[in-house]
Amino acid sequence: MSNIVDPLVERIGARIRAERDRRRWTLAELAEESGVSRAMIHRIERGESSPSAVILGRLSAAFRLSVATLLDPESPGAGSAEERVRRADAAARWHDPETGYARRQVSGPGFPAEVAEIRLPAGAEVPYPAAAFAFHRQIIWVLEGHLTFHEGETVHELDAGDTVELGPPTACVFANSTERDCRYAVVLVRAEAP
Repeated sequence: MSNIVDPLVERIGARIRAERDRRRWTLAELAEESGVSRAMIHRIERGESSPSAVILGRLSAAFRLSVATLLDPESPGAGSAEERVRRADAAARWHDPETGYARRQVSGPGFPAEVAEIRLPAGAEVPYPAAAFAFHRQIIWVLEGHLTFHEGETVHELDAGDTVELGPPTACVFANSTERDCRYAVVLVRAEAP
């Protein structure tokens, strides 16, 4: 086993710890809110374990933050023209160690909508709890391949070019039952308070 710590895993852990501290939650309280074990949260916060997409979804739901917020560093809005350019090789990238799901953050932290590019490997499936969709509006846009998107009891079969705008919050599953990768974009904006 390598002793090298992945900087992104370390940054995710620090961000989760900072969000927990900001709310003055104990590990037990975050575990209760998220359904993720205290031991796993502790390992993630220490940078000892990379969270899966499912765990990130649960933690983001507990914090009422997007997954992108947990993956991307906090920074003020962009200033100069050069600061607004986000080079492909500099964008935050994250890989789920369990499914191979890969996420690249397209928009920067100062942009009002969050845009991410996702690669879902053949045979992979990633579920998210309803709470992960309670605080923002979201559109899924399939760029390549085929995505089977389970929105509660409704199943959407989506091919390249197809989009779906998510309805009221419900548990969702992103599934790729094909033999090739699926690439899709997720665009989300914070929902207005009721």
